[in-house]
Amino acid sequence: MSEQQSSHQQAEFEQTLVNKIASEAIAEQRRARRWSIFFKLFMVGYVSIFTVFYLVSGEDGPSLGGKKHTALIDISGVISADSQASADYIISGLRAAFEDKNTAGIILRINSPGGSPVQAGYVNDEIYRLREEYPDIPFFSVITDICASGGYYIATAADKIYADKASVVGSIGVIMSGFGFVDSIEKLGIERRLLHAGENKGFLDPFSPLKAEEVEHVETLLTDIHQQFVDVVRKGRGDRLANDEKIFSGLIWTGEQSVALGLVDALGSAGYVAREVIGVEEIVDFTRRETFLDQFAKKIGMTFARAIGATLTGFEIR
Repeated sequence: MSEQQSSHQQAEFEQTLVNKIASEAIAEQRRARRWSIFFKLFMVGYVSIFTVFYLVSGEDGPSLGGKKHTALIDISGVISADSQASADYIISGLRAAFEDKNTAGIILRINSPGGSPVQAGYVNDEIYRLREEYPDIPFFSVITDICASGGYYIATAADKIYADKASVVGSIGVIMSGFGFVDSIEKLGIERRLLHAGENKGFLDPFSPLKAEEVEHVETLLTDIHQQFVDVVRKGRGDRLANDEKIFSGLIWTGEQSVALGLVDALGSAGYVAREVIGVEEIVDFTRRETFLDQFAKKIGMTFARAIGATLTGFEIR
């Protein structure tokens, strides 16, 4: 075979290979486009089905077909803006319960160690507003395992508070905690470099020595918030509180001890209050909980965020 023939065959082979690669690339793009269209249609259909299901199933809300009931709203866990014990979730349930024409009375059942004073304050304020708007609907707080700090902040807005004899109640105080690593970084030979504009922008930096003026400032903040808490408790409990300053010291008590201190009115469960106090044993749960659609929407949001991140940066967000 001549050198010219060999070169010609090599050129033909390379051209065939290039054509094949190009053909496969085009086919792959078409497959990807088809799958993309299918996925988008699937997602649209999926979201539409669950949206219709959610709207239809939630049209009438909790109901007993026109029969009187006791409304129940649960507060469970730490009270914070990003939990199911957030002001938004709690207030949504409270409004629905008050607005229901068949509500004979409302029970706010609390099992919380506390949390955000801001979130608790929102709920406390809204309870007073709703009670003023619906003065004929009695409102009670019922404590289960624990009702401390922000949980008790909310509970005080009720007409009366009930608890179990072994419930944990109180912790009327404010706390701020942290750590200091000044000696540790010195022993490790680490140099701290803290750059900031604004004299106090490096306030309470854990790697810098604690300053007396910073401690003093924090104490004024804590004292102010604590006084707000005390005022809320005095407003809600009034003359029922015992004349004992330990009540506001941050201590906790059993439900039985709390009755003697005036923190709780009597012992009783949600069932007891519905049956014996409100007089309507049938309980309807108005607690706003994260639905499947809420969870689905979050997952879709995360999926789109990853897709957008991958498109913009070339990397997938994980």
